[in-house]
Amino acid sequence: MYFKVLFMSQQNQPIDSLQEVQDIKRLMERSSRFISLSGFSGVAAGLCALAGAAIARYGIFKEYYDLYDDRGYFINDAFADLKWKLIILAAAVFAAAFLSAFYFTWRRARNQGTSLWNFSSRRLFWNTMIPLAAGGLFIWGMLSYNQWMFVAPACLIFYGLALVNASKYTLTDIRYLGYCEIVLGLINMLWIGKGLYFWALGFGVLHIVYGIVMWLKYERN
Repeated sequence: MYFKVLFMSQQNQPIDSLQEVQDIKRLMERSSRFISLSGFSGVAAGLCALAGAAIARYGIFKEYYDLYDDRGYFINDAFADLKWKLIILAAAVFAAAFLSAFYFTWRRARNQGTSLWNFSSRRLFWNTMIPLAAGGLFIWGMLSYNQWMFVAPACLIFYGLALVNASKYTLTDIRYLGYCEIVLGLINMLWIGKGLYFWALGFGVLHIVYGIVMWLKYERN
């Protein structure tokens, strides 16, 4: 009887040890990474981007189709007018996407019993913002010199770099979304006139796909 009990305890010990290792790993991950990102945030951001692209394509750009010269540049003051309309639209889309992402992430953090603004989330925020701020200033410089052709590729590439950089401080799955954004931006450089469609694909469709995958993987249960 003694040997039977000893044998059973020895059998259960590796299982208990494995569970302890998994618990320690989970605790370490919670302390070093921000893991409260919600898949619904990606879906909401993607829908906002598609709505913005539709407004730009069928509302704003429609007025400027005939205002190009032979080199593909806007004539007269058409670009200045168009630029400010697109900047306002982009700011509105960003605000809507950010607020929706903030809400769903805050809701998931609350359900997990964690703080939304802690050491991990601060590291995630700054490591995301540095590439985004650099990209924003670079794009602003291009617009200042009427070099609008590479704006959409630059948006995708810098955003992809920001995601890859941020993946070190959150769920590693976001890295693959960053890779896709970078590749899409590089491909877009081969079809400059299709920038709006690549923009919609990168910020709209890819975000929705990513959000659904993240929800199925981490939140469904």
